[in-house]
Amino acid sequence: MSRWRAALPLALLLLAGVVLFASGSLHALTPSQLLAHQAELHALIAQHPWLTRLAYVGLLTLGVATGIPGTIVIILAGGFAFGVIDATLTSSLGLTLGALILYLASRQAFGPGSAQPPPLTARLHHGFERHPVSYTLFLRFVPVLPFGAVTVALAWLRCPLWLFLGASWLGGTVSLVFETSIGAGLADAVSESGSIGVGLFMHREVLLPLGGIALLALLPLLLERLVRWRRRHSGE
Repeated sequence: MSRWRAALPLALLLLAGVVLFASGSLHALTPSQLLAHQAELHALIAQHPWLTRLAYVGLLTLGVATGIPGTIVIILAGGFAFGVIDATLTSSLGLTLGALILYLASRQAFGPGSAQPPPLTARLHHGFERHPVSYTLFLRFVPVLPFGAVTVALAWLRCPLWLFLGASWLGGTVSLVFETSIGAGLADAVSESGSIGVGLFMHREVLLPLGGIALLALLPLLLERLVRWRRRHSGE
């Protein structure tokens, strides 16, 4: 019974994520919906600047803590609504708080660990044991795996709280700069064209951050080839 009680917070978070995703609430944050209500949205932000930002931080915290796959929609909407700098700061707070909640719930559910780790954690275990700091930073800075999945894996690996928070904040903020830039770029592109279509992604304000995310995604491959090149030449 104590085992089930320990897993209850994580189970409730996952259930809340399923309910949030199934409710269709994230549909209101899609570019088409934001465009349709752009004037009302900006008027609301101007009228209630702190309240709207707190509501956004709360929504993103909930999204990250529950591990729903639509979190990127919330982040893009933040960039669309608040701009790059403002959205990056508020998103960083929500992302870190949400990751902390999921980490604590997962750590309580897993306890001291088990003899048979989850498949994802088993693949990460060797690298984490050898170089915990650099490996944790790598997992957070390079989007190899979903943010929530890495959070759960680090909780099972008993990653120190200070390391988890620092890596999550630093690595998450780097990704957020590009993601909120895409949202802000879409807002600028929509303002120019007045409509939504594939052509929006050809605007420079959208293409540049998309290219940045693509480079982040290619980092693991580039680092792997660099390591192989160094090993090959060091053996000669």
